[in-house]
Amino acid sequence: MSSATPSSAASRRAAADHARAMAEQRDRHALTLETLLATLRSPRLDDRAARTMAVDVAAGALVGLRVQSDEQTAALEPVAGAFGRLQGDLRPLVRYSELDVEFVEPPASGRALPGEIAHAARAIVRTAVLAIVDRGEPSRVRIQWDCDGLHLLIAIRDDGRGDLSVHDDALRPVAEQVTAIAGRLAVASTPGWGSQIDICLPLDPPADSEALPRAMDASPRERDVLRLVVAGRRNREIAQTLGVSENTVKFHVSNLLHKSGANSRTELVALVRS
Repeated sequence: MSSATPSSAASRRAAADHARAMAEQRDRHALTLETLLATLRSPRLDDRAARTMAVDVAAGALVGLRVQSDEQTAALEPVAGAFGRLQGDLRPLVRYSELDVEFVEPPASGRALPGEIAHAARAIVRTAVLAIVDRGEPSRVRIQWDCDGLHLLIAIRDDGRGDLSVHDDALRPVAEQVTAIAGRLAVASTPGWGSQIDICLPLDPPADSEALPRAMDASPRERDVLRLVVAGRRNREIAQTLGVSENTVKFHVSNLLHKSGANSRTELVALVRS
């Protein structure tokens, strides 16, 4: 059902790859700047020590940029190694800040992560931690990775006010990153006790977006919803993943049924897969 030519499909893939690379670069720059600010503001460092640490952070960031392209060429990463790289990314940020970060490592025997998932998982956690730092109130964050053989399971827990929700604007970049690889996002908060962000990322690649019917003239958000419908997600799960209400999901599904001429979700999925 796809009307895309090979050249246009390749162009879209190249544009998507470029957008992901730019987002990754922005995320790393933000992390470096947050680290520099935490270092320079630290009451535990005098001016000379703060200056020395700031130089080290900047130099480390430059080295990281030089090796980033080499890391992205890896087809598979051991889950423990991928988590270790995440710790290395975050360690400079928390070393001289008031934020206490606890890392709970995944089992070393867990399934190796596809390179794309490993990079995305680190970017997602960095984005989430930066969002927590920006909120200002938490003093402790706990980051845990696990693997069930089919998914990478990420849990991020803070001790803030406990008012974070999946619809929070601070988590919108996280929701978009999770959606891009057909993952699931959930947030649970207890007032006065903190919030927990749970993320489930599939280790096997999601259905190629080129398989979705271009003739339907669906909007980008409708295509996000369609991809999750095809993956078998219920409206509530889709709403949590995309950070929207269930009524919004129902509206998009109704539009998709109308545009495709399908009479049910089952028929819609069959049309996409045909």
